[in-house]
Amino acid sequence: MINVMFMQSQSFYGADSELHAQLLRYMDRSQVSLSVALTQALRETPEISAKLYFEKIPGIVVRPTEFGRSREDMRGAGDYAANLVRTFGGLLGLAGFIRAHRIQVIHGTEKPRDAFYGTLLAKLTGARSVVHMHVSYGDWLASNVKWALRNADAIIAVSPFSAKSIVDAGFAAGKVHTVLNSLDLASQRWNSRSTAREVRASLGIPEGAVVMGVVSRLFLYKGHRDLLDALARVKDQMPDYRLVIVGEDDPRAHPGGGSFTEELKTQAAELGISQNIIFTGFRTDIPQLMESFDMYTMPSWEEPFGMVYIEAMALNKPVVAWRQAGPEEIVVDGETGFLPAPKDIEALGTCILQLAQSAELRAQFGRAGRQRVEDYFSSKRMCADVVSIYQSIVGRP
Repeated sequence: MINVMFMQSQSFYGADSELHAQLLRYMDRSQVSLSVALTQALRETPEISAKLYFEKIPGIVVRPTEFGRSREDMRGAGDYAANLVRTFGGLLGLAGFIRAHRIQVIHGTEKPRDAFYGTLLAKLTGARSVVHMHVSYGDWLASNVKWALRNADAIIAVSPFSAKSIVDAGFAAGKVHTVLNSLDLASQRWNSRSTAREVRASLGIPEGAVVMGVVSRLFLYKGHRDLLDALARVKDQMPDYRLVIVGEDDPRAHPGGGSFTEELKTQAAELGISQNIIFTGFRTDIPQLMESFDMYTMPSWEEPFGMVYIEAMALNKPVVAWRQAGPEEIVVDGETGFLPAPKDIEALGTCILQLAQSAELRAQFGRAGRQRVEDYFSSKRMCADVVSIYQSIVGRP
């Protein structure tokens, strides 16, 4: 039995939190004993508060933890001083918990407080540390995250593309492990429902229109610009369609650039396709929105994995993305969707047009996509892969 503690310092329940919740929910209890150091901070929108999700997971020990505030939330020297005191007290108490419960592995994301505090606590208590990288390595990573990666006992990458970026940055290949993400198909969130007509009506989409969608934070590398350019290339051949763009601006990824949403609206107007584009802004009803799509179209650039692709496939949606990075691990070109060559805008438009013109092809790809998610992206497989890494770093078979 290996005693494992997860770090959940961020209050937002994002894709990385969902994956770690899956691990906590489905790992074999005959092999691991599980706990989570859990932030007590709540988001203004309860539906996206990590605390509320992790507290509902059965069979784990929840250790309420003061992680301090993130750097973006602090203003002035007084805030920093008070935060330092709170954080020191929280970590001191957590170190006592680790020793009392004989924690052997501390598992966190690449988020700075997860990675740095988790690795530091492992060093202080004699535990092993795992940093689970849900992004690719880049110079933009905080210095304390880079320190954590250098000192971690294992680094988990979510795709071969991500793993290569870590090894290429100089980290020992022997401690970098690839574990593909999974989707919790036991949850009703990602099983088909009959809400498409109602959602389309709420968005003002006419009956019979072909609906494509993209769900992401709004910034350059998610490929919205390429998508709009591709649609403009084929607009005269397309049946009536709507592109639903779900998400809000991410100023951190578009610094000093103003509103990326407004840039996209301007681009659509210049291309003469504004009437076909719908911007929803931030939404929490993502599965319902995705159920209303006929296809999922996100030609993002160097996506480390792309959970949203397997979410779309689970809902029987064909996928169109660039043939590189994470999507290559997920989408089978010509079977579950299309993967045109990166930056080939004409090919991207042709792929979208081919799907838009054939409901039969969309249904065929959609069925194959759902089957692929069931076969290759199960929680059971992901959990087994992670447990084998734990066993390797604590020296147990």
